[in-house]
Amino acid sequence: MTVKRKASGMRIGELSKATDVPVPTIKYYLREGLLPAGELSSPNQASYGEAHVRRLRLIRALIELAQVPVAKVKEIVESLDADTEPLHEQIGRAHRALTPTRRLTATDEARAAASTQVADLIADRGWTVEPDAPALTTLIDTIAALRTLGQDYLVAHLDTYAESVERFTQLEIAAVTSTPTRDQLAESVVIGTILGETLISSLRLLAQESISADRWKDRGGRG
Repeated sequence: MTVKRKASGMRIGELSKATDVPVPTIKYYLREGLLPAGELSSPNQASYGEAHVRRLRLIRALIELAQVPVAKVKEIVESLDADTEPLHEQIGRAHRALTPTRRLTATDEARAAASTQVADLIADRGWTVEPDAPALTTLIDTIAALRTLGQDYLVAHLDTYAESVERFTQLEIAAVTSTPTRDQLAESVVIGTILGETLISSLRLLAQESISADRWKDRGGRG
């Protein structure tokens, strides 16, 4: 078990022990501009504090959990450090960097129908969404792919999915707003976005396993 040191006035070795990040990796993050420089205590020594601990946790979450490329991580942390930007804009830039860009196979007809359905959904729910949001394209492509694969029954439940996700997200945002500072709030939202995806996916798989067992386990697969 790693002994956590006081996160104030730490040298780089102590910062490494406090975060379980090797010293060479920390130096790499410093060179790449992912981690802010420490406060010089002598010509060859710098001290680090709680902000560096939090930033290292964020970087590890982005690289190791979300598998975000270093260049994208730099873009995210730069957006979080842009104090002149509104917090909403900071978080939005981070979300855009996290959203995967992919093009799913679908027919033009299915994609047109999906675009209409998503536009109606956003209007009905009163969501404020930028037209260039990457997640918007991902949602349209996913619905189009489902239609192309003949899985229209899943598409029919889109509004119910959206309602459930909205309720979860309201709880999530309410929880992170208890953080005391602006940078902690932004970092909490980003990390929550990364791990929240895994959390929801895991719960969904467990629920599917349980419900399918209750419905089909003793019936030999018959509905």
